[in-house]
Amino acid sequence: MNVYAYFQQHRAEIWALLLEHIELTVTAVAISVLIGIPLGILISYRRRLQTPVLQAANTMQAIPSLALLGFAIPLFGIGRLPAIGVVILYSLLPIIKNTFTGIAQIPPATREAAKGIGLSRWQVLYKIELPLALPVIMAGIRISSVTAVGLMTIAAFIGAGGLGDLVFAGIRTVDTAQILSGAIPACLLALAVDYLLGLVEQLVTPVASLLENAPSREHLLRQRRRAKGIVAVVTAALLALGGWTAYRDYSAEQADLVVGSKDFTENILVAHLFAELIENRTPLQVERRVNLGGTQVAHEALRRGDIDLYLDYTGTVYVSLLKNPPSSDMEKVFTASKQGLAEKNITMLPQYSFNNTYTLAVRPEFAAAHNLHSISDLRAVAPQMQVGTTFEFKNRPDGLDGLKQAYRLRFAGEVGIDGSPRYLALANDDVQAIDAFNTDGLLRKFDLVVLEDDQQYFPPYYATPLLRSPVAEAHPEVVALLNELGPHLTNDVMRDLNYRVDELRENPQAVAHDFLQKEGLLQ
Repeated sequence: MNVYAYFQQHRAEIWALLLEHIELTVTAVAISVLIGIPLGILISYRRRLQTPVLQAANTMQAIPSLALLGFAIPLFGIGRLPAIGVVILYSLLPIIKNTFTGIAQIPPATREAAKGIGLSRWQVLYKIELPLALPVIMAGIRISSVTAVGLMTIAAFIGAGGLGDLVFAGIRTVDTAQILSGAIPACLLALAVDYLLGLVEQLVTPVASLLENAPSREHLLRQRRRAKGIVAVVTAALLALGGWTAYRDYSAEQADLVVGSKDFTENILVAHLFAELIENRTPLQVERRVNLGGTQVAHEALRRGDIDLYLDYTGTVYVSLLKNPPSSDMEKVFTASKQGLAEKNITMLPQYSFNNTYTLAVRPEFAAAHNLHSISDLRAVAPQMQVGTTFEFKNRPDGLDGLKQAYRLRFAGEVGIDGSPRYLALANDDVQAIDAFNTDGLLRKFDLVVLEDDQQYFPPYYATPLLRSPVAEAHPEVVALLNELGPHLTNDVMRDLNYRVDELRENPQAVAHDFLQKEGLLQ
């Protein structure tokens, strides 16, 4: 599907996400201004605070945005609050620095003259210093605002919404049209913000300073009147958007249950299966918060109560969450995982019929050239291979390091590549093997050879719903429905459903509805 066709088909969704992106960005920048300008004023009057304040703001800029999100999630959970908080921290430096610079560059004689006519310190500040410094301050706000538009795409990583939803989803399914449908509006929004704040910067600059570059005073005044009109219209639109959002949030029905998911196709699909089944068969209102990132993000959201239910896998719970050594004993893994989570007030339901275990995959021509059928067969060719894996697989105990020890493998190089881009790296021969899940639709899309785990290294990864225990106790009907769904989801079924999303570009929610209907699970 080309970009234009995607825009046409999904214009309502793109428009809604654009408005959400504007709302998030305006909120973050507004709070940054309310914090940054007073701090800039403070350090211009208390010079001993200048170094620590600016160093702190510089440090925030130096920390990667995803790392800041990682720190914020345990404190604030998922959703809008941590996303807005991270963007605020990134936006402060230009505002603080430009406020300080704008006030510091005012000639001392100007201050002395103001004091000489009897103005108090506060009157000097708001009648003399701030008006003279305002063009420089606006330049800082302009820089922060444009940066915030791009940075706010990370909001999608923790379920806060915005245009990042489309970008992340497109990366996950290797869909260029979907990526561009999020990236292009974000770029246009950044340009619009830059233009608008450029007009505001002109309006706060004294006319006398602009006259030398203007054809005439009348021409300049006409430009300023037009700029005032544009700014007034946009301001009114933003206020209307804020009012509509507040009304929508106030009048919206409170969800009885929040279903979450990790950031890959299968988990998102099953979250929609959960939500639709519960909404159809019970009177409960369900909120969907999909695409929340990796295991730790989703699990932390469940533990904090930001979500009530999501799908995980027995091996992931046993090794990654409960820190046990890898084991291939299915019963042991399930029993120990269930008991370990119960101590955290989380209920693990009976495991489903599909085992989404890890595997290694290679291109068919590479497998044929080196006679590869199992992971053990890699031993002879591994020293000439680059392997590309997700960052989670590269760092978890039952991941790459344990695999190399179990199979005595020594690769020429190891590259961390999250999500579907590792499939593109394999197709382009940038890497010669990747980690994959047994039910990945992309395995079928790229026609890859899955190597047999002949030493049974990987733990079983049977899918299993995880609920907060109070929710499981309060809603036994939900538990019964989730258990009813399990036998319908086999390895082949999940691979087919994933393929429909990853390759056929079908909407995950529509695929979930179609499956439930065909299986006779909807009333």
